[in-house]
Amino acid sequence: MTTATATAAHATAASAQTRSRRRTVLWVLQILLGLFLLIASAMPKFAGQKDAVETFAKIGVGQWFRYVTGAIEAAGAIGLVVPRLAGLAATGLIGLMIGAAVTQVVWLVPGWAAFPLALGVIFALIAYDRRAETRDLLRGLRGSRGPRGPRGARK
Repeated sequence: MTTATATAAHATAASAQTRSRRRTVLWVLQILLGLFLLIASAMPKFAGQKDAVETFAKIGVGQWFRYVTGAIEAAGAIGLVVPRLAGLAATGLIGLMIGAAVTQVVWLVPGWAAFPLALGVIFALIAYDRRAETRDLLRGLRGSRGPRGPRGARK
């Protein structure tokens, strides 16, 4: 084995080890964030916790939006811990966090906008790391529809 071959093999092994560590750290974050979104964020909205009701009253869009937001959070939490869905869930949660930050700035307490933005950055890292799985999922969804004829009928 030449020195160049040995160096390349070592670099490849080190790169694989780095990817493995990054994936492990992200998995821990996905699980913790999934639990947070489900237990500390979505459930209080579904249960009608006083703070959640008051927050959505301040926003002024109606309590129906509290349930929609809770449902999106719960779906995102579940998606984060399903490997095939994690990237797609993280991508959707980025949008939710942008909306939460804007809501904090415009209607609630502007200083609290940093929290959803920080979560959005973590979701972006997860989405980036899971981009191959997301791409495969979307390809599979497109491929399962098959060719369509006139008026959407299968050929």
